[in-house]
Amino acid sequence: MSEVLARVTGKVQGVSYRAAARKKAQGLGVTGWVRNLPDGSVELLASGPDDAVESLIEWCRRGPSGAEVEQVHTRDASPEELVELPESFDIRR
Repeated sequence: MSEVLARVTGKVQGVSYRAAARKKAQGLGVTGWVRNLPDGSVELLASGPDDAVESLIEWCRRGPSGAEVEQVHTRDASPEELVELPESFDIRR
């Protein structure tokens, strides 16, 4: 199992990045959430089988059409971040 927190920078807001990330995560069986940050980046928490989380992070490097991803920073999620892990993959506002 992998539990990863990722921050995606570039042109990633206003291009349906969150909705596309949720669809991709659900297709991979990954749980967690995705949200916009005030600085224009997108943050997501992903939990699931190693290969599924890795596939989602690889997708994040491209994003949906219209996105221009500059960087994806990842790290292991902390126990505190996993406390409110949803049973599905949610869009947070």
